Amino acid sequence: MKTRARRAVVALSALAIGAAALSVTGGAIPPNRLSPAELLKQMTLEEKVGQLFVTYAYGRTADTSHPKNQEEFGVDTPAQVVQKYHLGGIIHFSWTDSLYEPKQIAELSNGLQNAAVSSGAKVPLLISTDQEQGQVTRILEPATQFPGNMALGAGRNADDAGRSAAITGQEMRAMGLNQNFAPSGDVNVNPANPVIGVRSFSSDPALAARLTAAQIRGYEDSAKPGETVSATVKHFPGHGDTNDDSHTSLPVIEHDRQQWEQLDAPPFKEAIAAGADAVMSAHIVVPKLDDSGGPSTLAPKVLTGMLREELGYQGVIVTDSLQMDGVRKQHPDAEIPVLALKAGADMMLMPANLQVAIDGVLNAVRTGRLSEQRIDQSVERILALKSARGVLANPLVDVSKVDNVVGTPEHLAAAQSITDHTTTVLRNDGMLPLKPPGTMFVTGAGDTATATLAERIKARGPNATALETGLKPTREQIDQAVEGAKRSDVAVVLTNAAWSPANKAQLDLVRALQQTGKPVVAVAVRDPYDAAYVELPGWIATYSDKQVAMESLTKVLFGEIPPTGKLPVPVPDPNRPGVDRYPFGHGLSW
Repeated sequence: MKTRARRAVVALSALAIGAAALSVTGGAIPPNRLSPAELLKQMTLEEKVGQLFVTYAYGRTADTSHPKNQEEFGVDTPAQVVQKYHLGGIIHFSWTDSLYEPKQIAELSNGLQNAAVSSGAKVPLLISTDQEQGQVTRILEPATQFPGNMALGAGRNADDAGRSAAITGQEMRAMGLNQNFAPSGDVNVNPANPVIGVRSFSSDPALAARLTAAQIRGYEDSAKPGETVSATVKHFPGHGDTNDDSHTSLPVIEHDRQQWEQLDAPPFKEAIAAGADAVMSAHIVVPKLDDSGGPSTLAPKVLTGMLREELGYQGVIVTDSLQMDGVRKQHPDAEIPVLALKAGADMMLMPANLQVAIDGVLNAVRTGRLSEQRIDQSVERILALKSARGVLANPLVDVSKVDNVVGTPEHLAAAQSITDHTTTVLRNDGMLPLKPPGTMFVTGAGDTATATLAERIKARGPNATALETGLKPTREQIDQAVEGAKRSDVAVVLTNAAWSPANKAQLDLVRALQQTGKPVVAVAVRDPYDAAYVELPGWIATYSDKQVAMESLTKVLFGEIPPTGKLPVPVPDPNRPGVDRYPFGHGLSW
């Protein structure tokens, strides 16, 4: 493809020029001037197999000793994990104590790269996380925060989607991360979907495809290769129509070929056309597309047949986490990466037992179940990705410059401007915008969200108090909220997936506030589906409980900006199957 060919030329030029990168200590790593094919020839089988795997390690620095590293990997530090297994990549999470603050992340990333280039084949790492924004955000403030995909779908603006990806990607790269497992290209056509929801741009394939492609370009084309990240569109062949979570089960999606072509395929086709560096597989069964009975991650008909041969994708295929039940239900851990490679995958993400997984692949090669040529195909794709993104030429970052990129006033202002385009008013029986009341009461789900909204309201003059009641408010909390509402002129209640049977007590809270006789505005800060369950004179959807979303909400409440968001999904009526309470594209303004 022209886009990929152009990137390859840029990457090879970067390799030829190859200025040395600054390290944590002020030293340098000489640039790697070898092409991916030349690098591959110098690697042992063990080093090549190591390149296929991405895992996590515990600790804030590369040299931090952590008991969990010893327990899971048999070594003490993250650097030793990289060196022992010749890893192709590392993924960061807050629960691994890897994501603390921007300069720490940058120093950790540099330390891991130093470990990689000082051992084995001396190949720099892909360093990744899931910075989708919105509901799935691994790196928090002071990094710039955005409201997430469904909010962008409500905004309908491809430039906003691309700009949010560009800012996210450039801030990640400044912290030493060079791959983002985003965006989600899943088309959320099932309102009961427990794993995608607001991670999707829309239930409309065309809108989801347009914004997915915009984000791919934002992540990968918004700056020089050494300042951008690899985008990873997920979850192929499409995880949008399920009411099961592949983290804990193996979902079955009954789309036939025509439905897949119409509903699921468009975002992936557009992502590929936009030059996506990677595609992530889904742990789902699609029996009408693949008769193997297994998850798509392990299905040759899906990864090789549909993705490679039909869609013409030549980049890296990465599995979703191999620790998820959706891929572990049918096979032992040693067999899973072998089957994934046979299916067409290149990178194995987070196997349950890394040593067992690597040994499984090595044994498969030595016994002839996998050829070394097949391993070489995947390794060369991975090395080409690293080359195209400037990782081989310049793996380190300048820690002293992190603050010049991450969370800058320019980025924060852009995030607020983008979010201002997303707030959606679903119902307004004449109560919005609010005339500044004397007192307001904020309650509902989200400790940070309720407190932030109260602060933003107080900044406009009214006296505001907040009472956070959580996802499952108790009777006592509901009674406290009712008393708070009675003492105020207006109440605002935030709901978060109140449509879910597990969270139905939130609906009891909304109804109890309604019965006080005080004006009540309800705000769905996650899925907009909540708005169909209780009739109120004012319903708003923000699709996010981030601080930027609460600021935009406040502006709408007081009429500082008109609401311009339009529903990116229909909101079905729970009492009338097949009927939408609020249709796709609905959104009021003034």
